[in-house]
Amino acid sequence: MALRFWGKDPNSDTGQCPSVWVDQDTGDVVVQGWKATDAETAECRESGDIPDSEAVVRLPAAMTEILRKACDDADRRRSGL
Repeated sequence: MALRFWGKDPNSDTGQCPSVWVDQDTGDVVVQGWKATDAETAECRESGDIPDSEAVVRLPAAMTEILRKACDDADRRRSGL
């Protein structure tokens, strides 16, 4: 597995905030985010079950450009470009 780092929350003052990577082998997007609150997780469960192997995370709106770039990279990986 080779992860390509795309960025951290640009508003982070500690540099330890949410981050985004793309797996260069599979095109999967990997995120580090703030843990969702119990209320947020419960609301997400209204759309379907969340397995124990998965988690709900929150990313700040300031990361949308980073996410777009990471998703574009993931699309290229999946299409073999």
